[in-house]
Amino acid sequence: MKKIILSISLIFVLSLSFAKDLPEMVIGKKNIDPGITLIFEGAIKDDVSPVGVFLAENKADIHIEVLANWNELSPRGAVKGGFVAYLEITATVTNQTTNDSISIKLMPHLNMSDNYHYAQNLKLPGKVKDLYRVEFDIQQPYPGKIGMHFDWREEIGDSLIEPVQYTFSDLDFYEISQSSRR
Repeated sequence: MKKIILSISLIFVLSLSFAKDLPEMVIGKKNIDPGITLIFEGAIKDDVSPVGVFLAENKADIHIEVLANWNELSPRGAVKGGFVAYLEITATVTNQTTNDSISIKLMPHLNMSDNYHYAQNLKLPGKVKDLYRVEFDIQQPYPGKIGMHFDWREEIGDSLIEPVQYTFSDLDFYEISQSSRR
């Protein structure tokens, strides 16, 4: 039994150290009220299930991600570093050469390196060597999707966040698009 646990532990540690060596692009980092840190990333495409709901790894070029976590300025009761759920996030990826674009809704994902995050595999609207602009649109949850208790409404207000948009230009996804997780 000890050998099995040791073997599983070793595999887990090796997989984490391997994951650290994979290329990943931090596109940007922003802090918004009430105490939320947003990290925008371009990552290697991945095998995400259920297939049919998410674009298959072999049909994608990259994986776009937004990590949304409570920070040190978060409201009382929020766990620092904890996932901020129910945000509505879309990304519009535009080829800066052709002006072709694609808009995708980033869905909640779960993996071992980032844990909960918003993401989506996508096929770039053009050549992988082109430069891209990505606009992220972050909205509060749809009405009725999350209940707001009296104490939250009194201290923070009747919404989770104010809508924000961030645009990042001249993004080169070539290295990421040519990489593989396995």
